[in-house]
Amino acid sequence: MGFFDSEIVQQEAKQLFEDYQSLMQLGADYGKFDREGKKLFIEQMEAVMDRYRIFMKRFELSEDFMAQMTVEQLKTQLGQFGITPQQMFDQMHRTLERMKAEVERTP
Repeated sequence: MGFFDSEIVQQEAKQLFEDYQSLMQLGADYGKFDREGKKLFIEQMEAVMDRYRIFMKRFELSEDFMAQMTVEQLKTQLGQFGITPQQMFDQMHRTLERMKAEVERTP
């Protein structure tokens, strides 16, 4: 069975994409959130990023051809912007850390 034939993989990919899309739509109003709302949004983004990082690691560790192609496609796409997948995750982490620090500074 291929990596993408797994019902578990398909379900996690679908859920991860839906959760990320929902957070992005919600994030459009981030500036209107109160302090607690901002904290909750950041926590949810961290959780989705952790899930995404784990999901991508599964791709990397899989010997399935399609999984490896997916990893290579991601590397190629990010490479067009001059970054690696690890740099992408590091940048997301730094952004969320800055957002947390900003929330802590404001009353």
